[in-house]
Amino acid sequence: MAGKLVIFSAPSGTGKSTIISRLMEHKELNLAFSISCTTRKPRGTERDGVEYFFITPERFREHIAAGELLEYEEVYADRYYGTLKPKVEEQLNAGQNIIFDVDVKGGCNIKEYYGSRALSLFVMPPSIDELRRRLESRGTETADVIDTRIARAEYEISQSPKFDKIVVNNILEEAVAEVLGAVKEFLEA
Repeated sequence: MAGKLVIFSAPSGTGKSTIISRLMEHKELNLAFSISCTTRKPRGTERDGVEYFFITPERFREHIAAGELLEYEEVYADRYYGTLKPKVEEQLNAGQNIIFDVDVKGGCNIKEYYGSRALSLFVMPPSIDELRRRLESRGTETADVIDTRIARAEYEISQSPKFDKIVVNNILEEAVAEVLGAVKEFLEA
């Protein structure tokens, strides 16, 4: 039986990655990550085909021209990120249920393409003030970067009604339980 898709989008700092990693612990759900492709160079111990498929800007543009990307974005000049349709189809045909961790635009594009085969989830912070506090507590970004992330978060939150389900991550355990319940119900339907 072909697999299904579970799409996650959220502003930075909402706990989305933590929720996804907790969901991945449930082996009975047969979940696998969608591996994006990028034109940036590998960082640290990243490996091609594991964290990303690392390709050249020319090859990425060939995928665009061939209509082989479900979603993509050029973040900086010649710095692309995107999701390859053939890889997703390969995973689905193998019966895997695929998890996507993508931005709002990418999440909407994937949902539009796959329709009812996809569940789109938006992880919401309890408030913008709490989101700012979480970003500041990381201690990894300057005030200017945090201000930029907050402005982006406000835009992303405005797009949340386009998703099938909105999960407010105020208390992590409750958010994880809500996501797990929604994903189980979706996969069993």
